[in-house]
Amino acid sequence: MITDPELDADWATAEPADTAEPLASGERAAAAASRPWLWALGGVVAASAVWAGGLYFFGDRLAAPTVSYRATKNLCEDFKAQTLGGLVGDLHKKRPMNQESDHPAVYGAVCVLNNVEGTPDFIVTAQVDLHKKVDPSTEFDVPPLGQMANTGDVRREAVPDLGEDAVMTMSAAGQLQRLTVLDGGAVFTVEVWAGTFAEKNDRPATDATAVQAAMIEDMRELVTALKN
Repeated sequence: MITDPELDADWATAEPADTAEPLASGERAAAAASRPWLWALGGVVAASAVWAGGLYFFGDRLAAPTVSYRATKNLCEDFKAQTLGGLVGDLHKKRPMNQESDHPAVYGAVCVLNNVEGTPDFIVTAQVDLHKKVDPSTEFDVPPLGQMANTGDVRREAVPDLGEDAVMTMSAAGQLQRLTVLDGGAVFTVEVWAGTFAEKNDRPATDATAVQAAMIEDMRELVTALKN
């Protein structure tokens, strides 16, 4: 049996974000929870809007960053997710979903993994954005979009010794965990949706602390794998 990884004891705590809007209704929350694949893929669309908006707003006033990472042709091959897989089972056995987009401003790649066929209860989304025109540090602290923004208040904690800047964001409901890393002109994201972070239908709750530690470990391996 694989032992749960431990979080860094020096994990610093930042001020909680106060920018998220509460859900308009319980029905909206239930609908989102029942269709986790939609928001996992919808995040790619939302990210594209941020890229375009950022370029329009800042124009050519910001210098293009030096990108220290290579473009991946198959993020699901580079993102092993072995530590997360040790908690819930091999995440690559259930039809990984992979997508790349080579835009003049940003090269983006997304990988979506899950642990079961049919309706999954543990979904992992990895995303890598290589910024060619504008330094991503100018927008790194933008509040989360998509499903994370619709889950009520979120809590953000700084993660030390990981890239130039790293933040773990957790939804108030506990179902979503997102780790975002800024480094060398690139933004890395690993997001986990788990239907069992809370006890449900007599199923034990997933250990959120262990999941966060696993996300950090798998993120370190992904960053190392794509380093030029």
